[in-house]
Parts: sequence; structure tokens; C-alpha cells
Amino acid sequence: MSVAEDDVERGEHETDPGYRWRWPALVVIMIGSAMEMLDVSVTVLAGPTIRSSLQGGTSDLQWYSATYTLALACGLITGGRLGDIVGRRRMFLIGMAGFTLGSALCAAAVTSEMLIIVRAVQGLFGAAMIPQGLGIIKEMFPPSSLSLAFNAMGPFMAVFSLGGPVFGGWLLEADLLGAGWRMIFLVNVPIGVVGGLAALLTLPPDPPSQAVKLDWPGVALASVGSLLMVFPIVQGREYDWPIWTYAMMGGSLAAFIVFGRHEARRSRRGADTLVVPGLFRKRSYVAGMTVGLMYFAALSGFGLAFTLYLQLGLGYSPAKTSVTGTAMTAGIIVGSLVMPKLSKYGRRVFHGGAAITVAGLVSLSWVMWMDVTPWRLVPSLLVAGLGSSLMMGPFFALSLADVEPHEMGTATGALSALQQGGSSVGAALLGTVFFETANHGFSVPVAAFAAFAVAGGMAALMFLAGFLFPAYRPQPDLRS
Repeated sequence: MSVAEDDVERGEHETDPGYRWRWPALVVIMIGSAMEMLDVSVTVLAGPTIRSSLQGGTSDLQWYSATYTLALACGLITGGRLGDIVGRRRMFLIGMAGFTLGSALCAAAVTSEMLIIVRAVQGLFGAAMIPQGLGIIKEMFPPSSLSLAFNAMGPFMAVFSLGGPVFGGWLLEADLLGAGWRMIFLVNVPIGVVGGLAALLTLPPDPPSQAVKLDWPGVALASVGSLLMVFPIVQGREYDWPIWTYAMMGGSLAAFIVFGRHEARRSRRGADTLVVPGLFRKRSYVAGMTVGLMYFAALSGFGLAFTLYLQLGLGYSPAKTSVTGTAMTAGIIVGSLVMPKLSKYGRRVFHGGAAITVAGLVSLSWVMWMDVTPWRLVPSLLVAGLGSSLMMGPFFALSLADVEPHEMGTATGALSALQQGGSSVGAALLGTVFFETANHGFSVPVAAFAAFAVAGGMAALMFLAGFLFPAYRPQPDLRS
């Protein structure tokens, strides 16, 4: 049975293909994603200013971001599954409302301790909101236009991953309304209010599932495994990778092994599971998990290494660094504009994007040995951004091509968790490569070159992993 024919049989389970608000609803989902991605990046940028204002300790600087990242990573899989159980629209609204309230409380923080606690709450509500987007998109759009929606979503996420610091840097320097660093959180409040109201009006209703129950032991195991993995990755470099960081990562592996066996036993008994085991028998989804981990690791790690190169190696200010980085963002935007014409070529677009990304990184590694100016960096960054966009454009359509509606919450939650984990791994890995190279007496350009080489190697590995994707072709819309 084809995907389109299966969609016909699902009939009432999915939104009517003529759903009139699907494009405005896609914008609402993007707004939610933008709020979350902006909060990940700007806190790192504003950390020193926040610590000085709140008279926090040295360790507080790390925890402003770490508590958010840990809470988000631990809650994403559970948040995705709750979307299957209570409804994705409801979970999205709860997540956006809580995230908006958390942003207001962050802006009102009067001590470092208060900010750290509220950041954790904000991360948990982000985990409720983010996994719902991809599932809602797949339900709203007929096969004939689904690839267009995914093609828009992928580059959009990449743009905000790279462009978030630019916007955050502008907010800090503009000092709007005299709010200082608090504006990086206050800006989410009107966006969240408008986005929440728009979500009420545009997101399709989906009734809760009375038959599916939450697997609480699975929630505990997945959360412990995520915590034991992400915590040492976030904090390891700060403490020079002591033995306990490796012990925690080993404990994470053990926790996920126990989690896998627990889920398998429940599945054999016919009990509800947190993660649908059948997902990992789908080649396209496994390929998406593999590629997604490397993609977000490379993107995040490259962004960190490039920022360090500009600021430590070339002496650029944060504002000049942010503006220089917009060249890569521009390349991503160009890629998103041409994707609708290229989507019919499926995984070949992904392979082309990986090859272009490698070319951009090789070019950048060559230019950095010249008399560097921002304008000399622009062509290489444009090429790397274009390649990155072409990789991410078909990524979600390829990864979720075989995922059934009842599996969507689990699938998108795991992909979102992998995105967050991959970003943390990439920043830790390439950051370690950069600083270890510099600590051994090499110059900043050499340290940056080493980190860029690792990012290029990841892109080359993604090219090979892309062959695991099916030769995807958009299905005709037989439900119209």
C-alpha cells in the first residue's frame, strides 16, 4: 500500500487535506521553534552581563544555560509522547504558555538562584512545545505539499540556530527601554502571547487518546539517561573532563540499555511504551537519527569554533562577530528559496548539500590564512550556508517518510532530543578540539583550522550516511 493510499484509509484520524489554516499554522509552529532556539543562544552571549547584574558566582555563568539545556533534553521524549496521548495542539498551547510565562519570570529575576530555577522550568515547557510541531505539520499537510512545509521548516531552524546570537547581540547593545539583558527574555512575552492566540485560532484540533497511557518507569529511565549524558557534555570542558564525567556517560549508556529492554518487554506484553520500538526498524527514521546527530553537532560546534576564531584570533567585537556570521545565514536563506524547485530530487539534494558544505569549509580553511577581512570570509560562508540549507531542507521529509500517525509524537520527540543532544555534543567536541590545540602552544588560526576540519569530516560522514535514506519521491495527493 502506498503512503497516499494509507492516508486515505486514515481518513478521520488526520486533518482534512483541505484544512484552510495550514500555512498560518506552520508560521505559528515556526514562532514556537524560534522562541526556543533564541533562548538557547542568547543566554550564552549575555551570560557575563547577567552575572554582573545579579552579582552571581563564577559557576552561575554556566548554569544560566545548563539548567535550561538539561531540563529541555530530559523532557523532550516524554513531551513528544504526551502529544500522542493528550493531543499535540493542547501540548503545544501548554508549552507555549508556560514558556512565555517562564520568559517573563526570567526577566524579573532578582538573584542568580531565581534565574537558574526559572530557566529549568522554561526548559521543561519548551520540551512540551517543541516536539509537537513536526507531528502537527505532517497531519495538516497533504502529501503533495508536505515536502514544501518540511523544506521551509528545516532551513528556518538552521537560520535561527546561527542567527539567534546576531539578534541577541543587537538586543544587548540596543538596551531597549533601558531593560538591558532582561530584554532577551522580555522579547518572548509579546511573541508568545501573539503566538498563543494564533495557535488557538489556527492549529487543528486533535482529540486525546483514551487508550494510550504514559509509561512512567520509561519516563524515569529516559530522563535519567538523558541527564547522565547531557550534564557531563555541558560541564565537562569547564572542569577539564574529570573522571566523573566519563563515569556519568557510561552510566547514561547503561540507563538507555535498561530503558531499551524495558520498552521491549512492555511492547511484547502489549503495554503502552514511551518509545514505539517499531520506529527503530524503519530505515528512513534510523538514517534521520544518525544524520541529525551529526548535523546539529557540526552546526553547533562550527558556530562556536568560528566565533572563537573571530574574537580571539582576529579581535572582533561580539557585534562585528555577529554581523560577519550573517553571511552563512544568508546562504541558508538562499538555499531555502531554491528548495521548492529541488525537493523532487529527494536524497540527491541532501547529498549535494553535504558536498557543497564540505567545499565551503575547505574554502574557509584556505581563506583564513590570508590577510583576513569580513568580506573575504563572505563567499566561503555563503557556500557553507547554502550547503547546510540544502541538507536540512529534505531532512525531515526523508526522516519521517515512513512514520505512522500514532508514532509521530515519539518520533519527533526523539528527533528533537537528538537535536539538543547533538548541539551539546558538537559544542563540547569542537570546543575541546579548539582549546586543546591552543593549549598545546598552537596559534588560534591553527586551533580553528583543527575544529573546522572536524566539522568538515562530519559533513563527509553525513554524505555517506545519506545513502541510508530512501530514494524519496513526493506522493500524489489522492485525498483531494
